[in-house]
Amino acid sequence: MQVLSLETCFFRDVSVARSDGELVDAVLGSDRKAFAILIKRYERSVRAIALSVLRDRHLAQDAAQDTFVKAYEKLGSLRKAGAFGSWLMKISRRCALDILPQRRETALPEGDFIEAEPVGLLDDEKERLLAAVMRLRESEKQVVMLRYFGGLSVKEVADIAGRSVGTVTKQLSRAHRHLKTLLREV
Repeated sequence: MQVLSLETCFFRDVSVARSDGELVDAVLGSDRKAFAILIKRYERSVRAIALSVLRDRHLAQDAAQDTFVKAYEKLGSLRKAGAFGSWLMKISRRCALDILPQRRETALPEGDFIEAEPVGLLDDEKERLLAAVMRLRESEKQVVMLRYFGGLSVKEVADIAGRSVGTVTKQLSRAHRHLKTLLREV
């Protein structure tokens, strides 16, 4: 019995889950569908990182789009294909930081207007959690982002990260302990 991964639901010619390294190599070999799989795999994590910097969902979406464009353009400069996830997270943070000054410059004109509920903003609790996740070690941050923000199973995270299921489980457990500590501090 063949198990279908998230990727096979969207791309019928992909029969098994492929690691980031395999997908990067495929993209560099002109396989655009492979990059679409990477986007699907990391889109929520990239948006979450941008959201932690910008605190606005709409701007975070813009930063996420910029992230994937830059990643595609610079993919040839990635030295270790298996490190795509952490490399992408760094690009995401930089893209969000690039948008931040634009956000400050775009102020509402003074005058009479109706105050509405802020759209696309995180509440304080989610903001604290996301800030704590961003303070984790890279290896822990990657598995937490893929597992909880990406909605992937531990097995899928292990395949993507190129680690064993036991290692990913241990990293998630450590991340939970670190998050508890970090959230008590904040």
